[in-house]
Amino acid sequence: MRDRFDLQLPRETKQQASIGTQIDKDELLPGDLVFFKTGSGQNGLHVGIYDTNNQFIHASTSKGVMRSSLDNVYWQKNFWQARRI
Repeated sequence: MRDRFDLQLPRETKQQASIGTQIDKDELLPGDLVFFKTGSGQNGLHVGIYDTNNQFIHASTSKGVMRSSLDNVYWQKNFWQARRI
């Protein structure tokens, strides 16, 4: 992000979730960050980058970098917030 957009994101998801402006899910544009509560405590957060057509790109521990749908029941259930930086 720093090289392309002259922006350095914090390393931890919890810190990333506090920068930029919170937006509604129906306002998502490519590049917006989408956050999910996938576990308990401050380490139970997950972040992805919104792409298009309700898809986002994220890194899975078991599958590596992948594209997923916000329409998936799991991601719908765990969606927390979206932010524009």
